Amino acid sequence: MPHDIPLKSGSLAPRDVPHTVSPGLWTLAWRRLKTDYVGMVSLAIVALFVLLMILSGFGLIAGDWSREIGTNYAPPSFLGADYEGGTPAAPGAPAVQEPPAVEYKSQIVDPIGDVIAELKGQKKAPTAPAPAEEEKSVDPLADIMAEIRGGKAKTEAPVEERKATLPLGGDKWGRDVLAKTIKGSETSIFVGIASAIVATFLGTTFGALAGYYGKWVDDVFNWFYSVFSSIPYLLLVLAVAAVLQQKGVLTIILILGLTGWTHTFRLLRAEYLKHKAREYVQAADALGASNARRMFMHIFPNVSHVVLVQLSILVVAFIKSEVILSFLGFGVPVDVVSWGSMLNEAQNELILGKWWQLAAAGTAMAVLVTAFALFTDALRDALDPKLKGRLGG
Repeated sequence: MPHDIPLKSGSLAPRDVPHTVSPGLWTLAWRRLKTDYVGMVSLAIVALFVLLMILSGFGLIAGDWSREIGTNYAPPSFLGADYEGGTPAAPGAPAVQEPPAVEYKSQIVDPIGDVIAELKGQKKAPTAPAPAEEEKSVDPLADIMAEIRGGKAKTEAPVEERKATLPLGGDKWGRDVLAKTIKGSETSIFVGIASAIVATFLGTTFGALAGYYGKWVDDVFNWFYSVFSSIPYLLLVLAVAAVLQQKGVLTIILILGLTGWTHTFRLLRAEYLKHKAREYVQAADALGASNARRMFMHIFPNVSHVVLVQLSILVVAFIKSEVILSFLGFGVPVDVVSWGSMLNEAQNELILGKWWQLAAAGTAMAVLVTAFALFTDALRDALDPKLKGRLGG
């Protein structure tokens, strides 16, 4: 029977109702984030830096950052090779003529100068000995050493000519500042991301245990939180670094990760205190779900947006902390380059008027930190459940 023919008077045939699925939290968040142009531009900049970090880690770019390809303190290409630390010479300007050197004559009177001159005049030149018929070397290894020197001169490789200018200049050894900046981004970004993951994991775990179980478990973790929060953060980081007395990327990750979990702990503890009394958690308890399942399978997905925002905030903070540690000499070793070690070298170069290493490292760090901070703000707005009524909700 056709659907448009009524079965009875005043009644219509049933129609197919389309089945719609409401979008999830992350879908709604992505829709909101796409409408934030500042957030999307910041995301693109952060993605570009992360891509540079990955390519540098695999040695595809900046693998030869330690090669001395330029002259010492080679200026950037846009300044020209005539730049000497002041104002660059104008093109076509006449060369400055140096004044002729004035011969210095001593005014000291030598009392016996005339006597010595007379003696030198009366001294006869020694007669040269008669040339021998055949001179032979008394050194038995002279011929062998001559052959070795001749062979070494033939096999010696030609000296590589160093460049007078580099794209962003060179350091005191003639290494390319651009390659050092890219390689330094690998160290700084990796330390920031890895340290943030460690700190976020600790803060999430401690906050979940304290907020879910409460009682004496909450008291123990709150005591640890009070101890770590009572000490200024930078002073705590420097104290741990001084105690370890071992430089390295892994050491910096442990220092920052073990001292930066407090803020994440405080937020996650409050979220678990709020969610453990919700109906869906009580229903899971009635169905026989274990405590671990309720904590990490039921509550955690509903607070994961807080964890993600805290992870982004800690990445920015730890990148700056790594730069400070390396600048003060507690960071990476000498054979590892980072933005902090570049700034440490640049402070001595700046006295000589060589500012390009400072400008390169400082600009790269400022761009990344600013972009990451703006992206974190946009992500927090997109994941805020109170904003579901906006576009896309």
